[in-house]
Amino acid sequence: MSSAPSAAPAAAFVPDTASTRQYIGAWSVLSVLQYFAAEAAVVMAWAGPRPYDLRTGYISDLGALNCGIYDGRQVCSPLNWLMNASFVVQGLGMILGAVLLTSGLLCVAARPGATVQPGRRRPWFAAAAVRVLSGAAGAGTVVVGLVPEDAGSPWHFIGAVTYFLTGAAALLVLGVLWLRKTRMAWFILACGAVSLAALATGGLTGMAVPEPGTLERLMGYPVTVGMAMAGIVIARRVHRHRKHLRASAIAP
Repeated sequence: MSSAPSAAPAAAFVPDTASTRQYIGAWSVLSVLQYFAAEAAVVMAWAGPRPYDLRTGYISDLGALNCGIYDGRQVCSPLNWLMNASFVVQGLGMILGAVLLTSGLLCVAARPGATVQPGRRRPWFAAAAVRVLSGAAGAGTVVVGLVPEDAGSPWHFIGAVTYFLTGAAALLVLGVLWLRKTRMAWFILACGAVSLAALATGGLTGMAVPEPGTLERLMGYPVTVGMAMAGIVIARRVHRHRKHLRASAIAP
């Protein structure tokens, strides 16, 4: 008797790394950098009795709606609307990136022609986790912008912690996933590690440190910079691939 025919091996999956969807998703993530310009402008407009100090001032003080004493601090931010709008735009950029950037593209770090081998579930799970965590971080900072610290709601604190925690976790997972795929993986990993370490320090000390502003920025800045770096890696590779395809289509 002849043996039953064996099933044909599954073909390797080649993610689309040149679609408009991926390009828009990359630039959406990269747009988080607008936060730094907005923060600088809001700090310059600070109208408190003392100049705003990045080392001791909380980020959320810049979005406080009212001038006066808040949690023992003198706050007065005339451009609070700009800071809060920046939080919302930053979050929406991250959410849009999480929706548009496919798991396949994240698996291969947007390398044209790279394949995802069949039967390997870890890369897919990791990529899906990055998208979920990034989307959650984006939602968290949207909440921060919509519910300022002096609005009398616990949702501001919940949104901030969500952004710090899930943003750092997303960078750690993405950094591991991109090892051997891009040199920026180590930088992204470092950003996630610094943010998570600062968050743990803030939790253990209750932010009772000499420079709470510095500590809070060590939680938030690495997430913003790490996400932007991931966006740069993807945007550059997608752009190059799209340019190559256009040149190939024009060539006789």
